[in-house]
Amino acid sequence: MFTGLVSDVGRVLSIEDRGELKRIRIETAYDPATIAMGASIACSGPCLTAVDFGTREGRHWFEVDAAAETLARTTVGRWQVGSRINLERSLTLGAELGGHIVTGHVDGLGHIVERRDFDGMAHFDIRAPHDLAKFIAEKGSISLDGTSLTVNSVKGDVFSILLIPHTLAVTTWGERKTGDDLNLEVDLMARYAARLLEAKG
Repeated sequence: MFTGLVSDVGRVLSIEDRGELKRIRIETAYDPATIAMGASIACSGPCLTAVDFGTREGRHWFEVDAAAETLARTTVGRWQVGSRINLERSLTLGAELGGHIVTGHVDGLGHIVERRDFDGMAHFDIRAPHDLAKFIAEKGSISLDGTSLTVNSVKGDVFSILLIPHTLAVTTWGERKTGDDLNLEVDLMARYAARLLEAKG
């Protein structure tokens, strides 16, 4: 489990094809001594497993394996050497829950329809996959590229978010532009509420 509060922005150092999966090395500020083998790390949304880690020439890194399902359903398959990645380590008991409950299981891809900048902030209109739009509510929570955000408005399949200067500075959102795709995870509570209503007929 995660909160959607990005704690580091990593950078892809290498991508190695291994049949139907890719081994990806990501530079990070996280101390490798604090990363356990098999630890879960949210990498711009998807929860990926640390399979190796270390330090080389003073730079910390960890490696993850991205399987075919992840490569097909998220933006991970589009990463290149140099791509910057929002990182968050898994939630520990007793830690502050400052965002919302995020699983790291990407539901689909959102598409930035428009970005408008003003007063150091940025307003984004994002199109959700049609089958996911019903889970997105005004003033509700959503995870986009691993960032917990509040939905400002919803109109059909398009919803809007507003990012403050701090978020633009400490995540990859400052780089996002019209036409980009985003890893989207709907609010877990909204999904369960919809399922309960469906079950009741």
